[in-house]
Amino acid sequence: YFYLFLLVLFSWSCHGLQTYQTQLLLQIRKHLEYPSQLQILDNYNGDLCNLSAMSNLTISCQDKFVTEFKIRGDKVANVSDFNGYAIPSKTLSKTFSIDSLVTTLTRLTSLKVLSLVSLGIWGPLPDKIHRLYSLEFLDLSSNFMFGSIPPQISRMVKLQTLTFDGNYFNDTIPNTLDSLSNLSVLSFRGNRLKGQFPSSICRISSLTDVAMCHNKLSGKLPDLSSLTRLRVLDVRENRLDSELPVMPQGLVTALLAKNLFSGEIPAQFGVLSRLQHLDLSFNQLSGTPPPALFDLPSISYLNLASNVLSGSLPEHLTCGSKLGFVDISNNKLVGDLPSCLDNKSDKGVVKYGGNCLSTDGQQQHQGLYCKEANTRRSGRKIAVLVAIIVVSVLLLMLLAFGILILFQRCRPRRTFETHIRQKVVQDNPTTGVSSEVLANARFISEVAKLGTQGTPICRLFSMEELEEATNNFDSSMFMGAGFTGKLYKGRLENGTYVAIRSLTLQKKYSIQNLKVRLDFLSKLHHPHLVGLLGHCIAGGVQDDSGASKVFLVYDYVPNGNYRMHLSETCPEKVLKWSDRLAILIDVAKAVHFLHTGVIPGVYNNRLKTNNILLDEHRLAKLSDYGMFIIMEENEKLEAKGESLKSRYLYLTCYLQKIPS
Repeated sequence: YFYLFLLVLFSWSCHGLQTYQTQLLLQIRKHLEYPSQLQILDNYNGDLCNLSAMSNLTISCQDKFVTEFKIRGDKVANVSDFNGYAIPSKTLSKTFSIDSLVTTLTRLTSLKVLSLVSLGIWGPLPDKIHRLYSLEFLDLSSNFMFGSIPPQISRMVKLQTLTFDGNYFNDTIPNTLDSLSNLSVLSFRGNRLKGQFPSSICRISSLTDVAMCHNKLSGKLPDLSSLTRLRVLDVRENRLDSELPVMPQGLVTALLAKNLFSGEIPAQFGVLSRLQHLDLSFNQLSGTPPPALFDLPSISYLNLASNVLSGSLPEHLTCGSKLGFVDISNNKLVGDLPSCLDNKSDKGVVKYGGNCLSTDGQQQHQGLYCKEANTRRSGRKIAVLVAIIVVSVLLLMLLAFGILILFQRCRPRRTFETHIRQKVVQDNPTTGVSSEVLANARFISEVAKLGTQGTPICRLFSMEELEEATNNFDSSMFMGAGFTGKLYKGRLENGTYVAIRSLTLQKKYSIQNLKVRLDFLSKLHHPHLVGLLGHCIAGGVQDDSGASKVFLVYDYVPNGNYRMHLSETCPEKVLKWSDRLAILIDVAKAVHFLHTGVIPGVYNNRLKTNNILLDEHRLAKLSDYGMFIIMEENEKLEAKGESLKSRYLYLTCYLQKIPS
């Protein structure tokens, strides 16, 4: 009977999970305003996991959990004057909420492939998109999303393909994408992105395709030689204005047209043996093109048109056997046209008009038009050479002067740093956790792949900020009290609501230890943990016992705790069993992260229904975790104080009994 009971219970739980996944898909359909591609869900009574894939809809499952969800709509984003508001018949309605859509999607915790293309989705992409931590493929192309690409997206460490083509993102690209160590395809085509090309992209060694064309990127294109797997680079139609960088040896397609690149074409381009397609047209490149470009073993398309290339091509220039298209028109080349580029050779299409070549075919300019450019080029070379010599001498002088000053300052600074380290070690009493372990605890384990790269240290609030946020800790802002101190609700100057917990610590509590532990806790980021935003160590605020006050500032979670939703006294708030199961799964993920996702693990987390909070979307978040780390030293100091007090009372009584 016992095994039969377990079997029935397991069957019920599987059915509950399956029903929960179906409900989420129906909610997503509602958020997307019932697109025609999802009409099949209206009358479909079977298992959605067994739904046959179609051209515009794919739903795949594994162990009854949705792992793949693809929809292709018919709302193409081709509006030139989109201003961030809903457009009838183009976008979803004014009541659409991209935040609610993303929140529902994050509940599909096993989702690996997500593609929502041409569905009229509009609005800024929420930061919470990173909660889809299992995603390997994300495509949100041809929608109406604008604003910035969330920096938190760099925490989706399993991503292999990231595509936001054809949207209206108009901010800079986050420079933290190098944490996406598995990324192979990065495509932001056809947006309004500005700023510089992020240098962090050059550190993603797994990249094979990078597409940033049709944006407003400016500045320097960095050295890409470290991207050894890169095959396609497309940065056409931007405002990049540097010299051409070194390219990876395995590059197959390089599209750099319609920018402001200057300088000469690097000779390194002539040794890219796998290069098939090179487009450098409509830039400001100068000098003579490297002859080796025309003889690359795999080159089939070479476009150097509309630059200021000058000089003459070698008479015996060799062209590769696969070269089928060459365009060197509208430059300032002189001399004879090499025989391998003569159209009579039937080698393919060759365009060379708009130069000063000595040939009868295709219209050419007079010699003076190109002679001036070549003269300026020679003069420029001499000027550059002189400038290099002068600058080199000045740099050597500055370098010598700098080394002398650095040598004089280095030794006192090292002595000071050594003294500080020794002092910190001395101020660290034995607490059961060594200072070395606490220092290393700031780094998230690679096993969890939820690192804190780029995460700022714990913010330090002033006492005035907290008093203003809580109306001087008014009773109307009081939320409750417990073992860990009083809790207040607050509103910061920028409008953000926070929860502020007041702790009382012994006066002898090591401030260095406290800051290290608070810094560690502030770096613990997980979708189901209440985030620690900062703290205030108010040394001047003391109670009657002389103990110091410490205030911890957390994210505010508005929907109460789990215990409230279990009470039968409020039937309208009581949760369904499927919701309770989802909440407990969320809490289990949080506890698993605290135990195994950080070094050292965080234990003794006071797991109670009161400490499980629910946000506005009923997502569970664990609070009061890690309080043992903070209170451990305080409890030891209290115990030590009680022992000393009892010894003092005993000694006083003993002395009173001695006759004078």
